[in-house]
Amino acid sequence: MNNKEFNKHEGHHAKMFLKKFWVSLVLTVPVILYSEFPEKLFGWKAPEFYGSSYIPLVLGSFVFFYGGWIFLKGAAREIKARLPGMMTLIAIAITVAYIYSVFTTFFGGVTLFWELTTLILVMLLGHWIEMVAVSNTKGALREISKLMPDTAEVIVDGKTISIPIKDLKEGDLVFIRPGGRVSADGIIEEGASEIDESMITGESAPVLKKVGDEVVAGTINGDGALKVRVSKVGEKTFLSGVMKLVAEAQASKSRLQVLSDRAAYYLTVIAVSAGSFTFIAWFVLGAGIEFAIERLVVVLVIACPHALGLAIPLVASTSTAMAAKNGFLVKQRLALEAARDIDVVLFDKTGTLTKGEYGVTNVWTKEDFLKKDVVSLAASVDANSEHFISKAITKYAKDNGIELEKTDEFKRIPGKGVYGKVSGKEVYVGGEAILEYSDKDLGSIESYTKEEAKKGKTIIYVVVDKKVAGAFALADIIRDESYHAIKKLKKMGVKVGMITGDSEAVAFWVASELKIDEYFAKVMPDKKAQKVKLLQERGLKVAMVGDGINDAPALTQADLGIAIGAGTNVALESAGIILAKNNPEDIAKIIKLSRYTYSKMMQNLFWATGYNVVAIPLAAGALAFKGILLSPALGAVFMSLSTVIVAVNAILLKRKKLD
Repeated sequence: MNNKEFNKHEGHHAKMFLKKFWVSLVLTVPVILYSEFPEKLFGWKAPEFYGSSYIPLVLGSFVFFYGGWIFLKGAAREIKARLPGMMTLIAIAITVAYIYSVFTTFFGGVTLFWELTTLILVMLLGHWIEMVAVSNTKGALREISKLMPDTAEVIVDGKTISIPIKDLKEGDLVFIRPGGRVSADGIIEEGASEIDESMITGESAPVLKKVGDEVVAGTINGDGALKVRVSKVGEKTFLSGVMKLVAEAQASKSRLQVLSDRAAYYLTVIAVSAGSFTFIAWFVLGAGIEFAIERLVVVLVIACPHALGLAIPLVASTSTAMAAKNGFLVKQRLALEAARDIDVVLFDKTGTLTKGEYGVTNVWTKEDFLKKDVVSLAASVDANSEHFISKAITKYAKDNGIELEKTDEFKRIPGKGVYGKVSGKEVYVGGEAILEYSDKDLGSIESYTKEEAKKGKTIIYVVVDKKVAGAFALADIIRDESYHAIKKLKKMGVKVGMITGDSEAVAFWVASELKIDEYFAKVMPDKKAQKVKLLQERGLKVAMVGDGINDAPALTQADLGIAIGAGTNVALESAGIILAKNNPEDIAKIIKLSRYTYSKMMQNLFWATGYNVVAIPLAAGALAFKGILLSPALGAVFMSLSTVIVAVNAILLKRKKLD
């Protein structure tokens, strides 16, 4: 069998099948009326007139060539690609029925025109349903493309001119009006505004963007006017990257889908063989050529792997849409399939389990100082410094509603900290070296600071008028979501690991806080893949979660690579799944969706193949001795029924909750 990719839907669209269905339906009605069917069933016969006996031939021929031609062309493509499947079976069935009916029209015998036309009718309806499903899988791409504005306002010589988006060039300066969509990926050169980035991050709260910040095409501007210097255009933009991801996910096949395609191929071979054997057997037994051909047609029709062809793609497209709705993009369906077997999730620490920014974790004060006052004094002085620790303390004060006061005589003390006068008080803020400006009496806070320092935290002291007033402990802040994420994973029976370039003390503290099963500290980026391999050598299936840039080798080495943070800097080639919301809780959703998806796929394979095990012998006439025989049209109805069951079962996946 040739493994070359072959698109069975090339040139097909839902409207075409629907149009052919309605035309064929109108023509099928008189074919049925002028067949022997109404007389046998109701004892009624259609009015006869000169030439009326040729109505089934004329209209049946039109339905065969107009409605059935698409199946004949599809069969030719399948045979050319050496992948005979559903189209081949349908084509053989309708061709045999048509040729036989034409022959009997002129040389005597019972025709199969009404069975032929109703068979084509049912097949057109089934393919219309399939094409609607196929077109729906492309909905994500259409929705993403709608996010891009059609035009951009470019500033040239101080004036704005409107140009098509496709004509934008890197380096252009574009004007973004309040409430409008950002027209290109770029850097803000003038203005500030809150940007709705929910399409990227999934977060509903707008993000304040100012001069120097990046903006992404398609996001929605708030109340401020912006001037943005274009940094990326065309396929380099974030949205183009996302569209590429979605397209790749829709084009990629899971192992089960490959299995179902192969099963459809073998089912075709079996059906043709069984049909041929059935024809020869009934003919030899003296049932007559007409009966033998009818059995052949029914076997070919009822064995059509229509349901098998839909069994996996429908589930796959549904799960891909569910993934996007829940904040992660499936780049490769194999990646989503692999998630169900993951034994351990290995998280990169910085920016994944933690925020990747320093923050205050503890504040202690001496007995004769109030916490609010110590924080206010320290933050008031630190507000004059650009140091990241000073910014963290200032942010802590603001987040807790503590007001800052005016600072006089501010100065930096190199290697030690900062100094300033606040309301006449001399305030020093800094590391242990700043204590030389104090009485060095730490009192009750000494034991706390030593304990937190052992965890790798940074300790900052506050000295007020020569007295030690209090201390801050700072560290890379653990995300609130990380606690929930690890709890959910463990509940699902998945172990959790952590890998970081930080010190043993810091790694131990984070691992202890989050109750992580195993961690690796002081690991350089180029050594992370080795740690993944170490876990794999223990027989564990590993999912690696990182930022997709310096973690790329580890993401590639892992059984499942998950890049967290689908911003503009994600290394798209290294991960199978991209998280859009920087939320580690979504890892549990991925595994849960993978398990649900696999379960649905197996159920559909059972329905699609199990149906044929029973249907083919029945179609061949195994129960003819009991008077049970299926007509070609009834065979088509049963075949379509299995397709409906498979489709409904796939759609039921949407009802599964991932939260």
